[in-house]
Amino acid sequence: MTTAYQKLTHSFTRLHRYQHLMSIAGWDQMTFMPPEGRAARAAAMGEMATLMHRTLTDPQMRDWIAAARSETLDPLEQANLTEMERAWRNEAVLPEDLVEARVLASSRCEHAWRTLRQANDWAGFLENFREVVTLSRRAARLLADASGVSPYDAMLDLHEPGMRSHQLDNIFGAVKTWLPGMIATARERQSHTSPILPRGPFPIESQRALGVKLMERLGFDFSAGRVDVSIHPFCGGVPEDVRLTTRYREDNFTQSMMGIIHETGHARYEQNLPRDWLGQPLAQARSMGIHESQSLSFEMQIARKLDFLTELAPLLNVHFGRQEAFDPANLLQLTTRVRPGLIRVDADEMTYPAHIMLRYEIERALIDGEIEPEDIPALWNEKMQAYLGLDTRGNFKDGCMQDIHWPEGIFGYFPSYALGAMYAAQFFATIRRSAAESDSFAQATDWLKQNIWIQGSRYATDELVSRATGETLNPAHFRAHLQSRYLGG
Repeated sequence: MTTAYQKLTHSFTRLHRYQHLMSIAGWDQMTFMPPEGRAARAAAMGEMATLMHRTLTDPQMRDWIAAARSETLDPLEQANLTEMERAWRNEAVLPEDLVEARVLASSRCEHAWRTLRQANDWAGFLENFREVVTLSRRAARLLADASGVSPYDAMLDLHEPGMRSHQLDNIFGAVKTWLPGMIATARERQSHTSPILPRGPFPIESQRALGVKLMERLGFDFSAGRVDVSIHPFCGGVPEDVRLTTRYREDNFTQSMMGIIHETGHARYEQNLPRDWLGQPLAQARSMGIHESQSLSFEMQIARKLDFLTELAPLLNVHFGRQEAFDPANLLQLTTRVRPGLIRVDADEMTYPAHIMLRYEIERALIDGEIEPEDIPALWNEKMQAYLGLDTRGNFKDGCMQDIHWPEGIFGYFPSYALGAMYAAQFFATIRRSAAESDSFAQATDWLKQNIWIQGSRYATDELVSRATGETLNPAHFRAHLQSRYLGG
């Protein structure tokens, strides 16, 4: 006889297959889909989202979950059932028409954003964005009413299970007490040196070839994934077929290179999730903060170390021609330069948290109904001035329109980036302690694989981090990392 738990696993395997198709359709939409395919693709993805919603909210699901709770399950099956129930609860409170409407609205807004951002057209963007916000607020309120938290916390929980805004306020509030002074001190120290700037142009084909070489060096499995171009870099697909993207500029190879390294960190996590459980919630990433910790482990912790840059230098000479700027010591200066800028994805690791705190504060107020979409540009400029001393008035393209998250209706995600940087610092503090005198790339990735990647969603975030490092999230490790790298102790 088929047990209730087995019925659930069959349903979630089906959902995984639907999600596979949705992921590839989304990847294609952002890479190769011709503009005239927008409406049809949006409708198709809306239909698929509706099908997934119906599958997950089938009336039998509630009964199967209740029955499975009384069945004899091993610890992994129990963990899988917990994740099934969480997914079901989050979906069951949302009506089908809202699920489809959000997909259609976000698809329209994202497609419009591509051209409107380039045109610096905030007014045109706002026409599409209002609907995304309205529908996102509706979903947030339904989730909040069902879980007893604020609307924003309900959205945050989708990406960071168990995390609440009051915790973020405490974490970010502490960061604000020391980050501005550390930035000022680091900039003053660095003002006495002038690294040599690489000379371009850097042909796109050469950048692409370099990116592939780096992905191979970082362990990406090209038999189970690929790399392409999109307006905004991302990692998508499924563990069996991981799709990366980056973007290129002929006058700046570091943008695509660091984007590749960042997304490869995401990809290694996906490609090393527990293979025996693929198709089940247990085989999914624990949280987006943990996911971002992997990309930032690669981009910030590994790629800005002298031993990695020593390996990188010969590759740069091969692909772009020999330059004095490619000396490893000079590359170290270039990749650890602290310089406040407008663009989040290009930010150095010290000013990066300011970009996240700014977005978090705005999106929380937006979803909780304290501000309206029209208020965003002024708030953005106010906070950019306060945190980084930069003026964004009239510059929507490099200000509040720069990220893809809000056009796609993804609210509650941005804190994951800052949390990811903190988790990464904590993981590498542990790796250094356990690796004695050496913390090579191979040792680091082996530790990550054993302690993070193959664990999937077996444990709640706090337990996962505690088992790996001996304590739950401790932002002091992030501060110590920045202090050591930029101020020498």
